[in-house]
Amino acid sequence: MSERQRRMIEEAEKSCARLVAIIAELSDVGKLDSGAIKLAQQPVDLFSVIEKVAELVQEASERDVRLKLIGPSAGALMTGDAARLGSALDAIFRAILREKPGPAVVVAERRLDSRDGRSAAVLIVADDGCVQEAYGREPGDFNDMRGGMGLALPLARRVIEGHGGRIWSPANTSGDPESPDPLARGSAIISFPVTELKR
Repeated sequence: MSERQRRMIEEAEKSCARLVAIIAELSDVGKLDSGAIKLAQQPVDLFSVIEKVAELVQEASERDVRLKLIGPSAGALMTGDAARLGSALDAIFRAILREKPGPAVVVAERRLDSRDGRSAAVLIVADDGCVQEAYGREPGDFNDMRGGMGLALPLARRVIEGHGGRIWSPANTSGDPESPDPLARGSAIISFPVTELKR
C-alpha cells in the first residue's frame, strides 16, 4: 500500500468515526426526548464535575485560546447524572472555545445563588472581562445548532433541562439574528437547581 493510499484510508476511517458518533448522538437525543433514557439519580457536586471537565478541555490550545476556571470548586450539591452532565459541559466549553480567534482567555465562573428561597448553581462562560456583562444582560437564545459540533449541543441542552436546569446566551443586541454580537454568540450561562449550598 502506498503512502497516499494509506492516508486515504485513514481519512475514510475518521469520516466513519464521525458518522458513527453523530448516529449515537441522534439516538441519545431521540431517547431523551421519548423518555427512554433515564438520567441517573445520584448525589453530585456540580462544581466538582465542572472542575474535572475543565481540566481536560484543550479544544483551542493550538490557537492560544485558554479556558480559565474561577469560583468555588465544590459546594453545589444536587441529584443527577454526573457522567452525562460532564459530557454536556464539555460540549458547551468546546463549542465556545473553538469559535474564538486566538490568543484569548475564556472564563468559566461558578457562582452560588439563593433567591426567593430557591438555591441555584450558576456557570457563566464568557470572554475574560465580560463575565458580569454576560450575566447581567437579558437572557437570549443559546444557539445549539452551531456548525462542526454534530448533535453534541442539542444533546447537552436536553441533559441540562433533564436536570431541571436551563441554558441561555446574553440577548443579541446586533439587531441581526443571523449575525449576533460577539457577547451573545460567545457566551453561555447555565443554571441548575441545587439541594444545598455550601459557602
